[in-house]
Amino acid sequence: MPNLVNQLIASELENELENSDGMLLVSFGGLSVEESESLRNKLAEQNVKFRMVKNSIARRIFADRGFEFDDATFQGNTGLAYGETEAAIHAAKVFTEKDVKKAGKVVVKGGVMEGNLLGASDANQLADVPDRDTLRAMLLGALSGPARQLVGTINALPGGLARVLQARVDQGGEE
Repeated sequence: MPNLVNQLIASELENELENSDGMLLVSFGGLSVEESESLRNKLAEQNVKFRMVKNSIARRIFADRGFEFDDATFQGNTGLAYGETEAAIHAAKVFTEKDVKKAGKVVVKGGVMEGNLLGASDANQLADVPDRDTLRAMLLGALSGPARQLVGTINALPGGLARVLQARVDQGGEE
């Protein structure tokens, strides 16, 4: 039976995770205080909450929600980055930045996105998903592209006729 402190921590974390659509589990060890604070600040700028969690508590909370990770996921220390769906994507981008990957001290172990269990490779691929503004721009370009081409085609007809007539006038034909 878990002690009272662990029960309180688990209860508080369960309440926070209840409204979270995206979560990443990471190994967050070997960082200096400056590196850790830098990563935490980057996460906070993107509205990502981050907590270090005991493996037993994390395993129990995820099992209660119906997610069974393999035993290797809960080896070593475990950090939990969570928030809305977009927050989890931002967290994946922060954890896979060139400087962070180069140091090799942060490893994404898995995650949950909108009710789906993600393995380590799937969670790392979240970093490749464009943010909301980029997706909107891509959608706008896809929607406006055909209309732009149609306008260009329609506009080309009178312009072409005017150029043909002007060429005829320039050649000296006034008929």
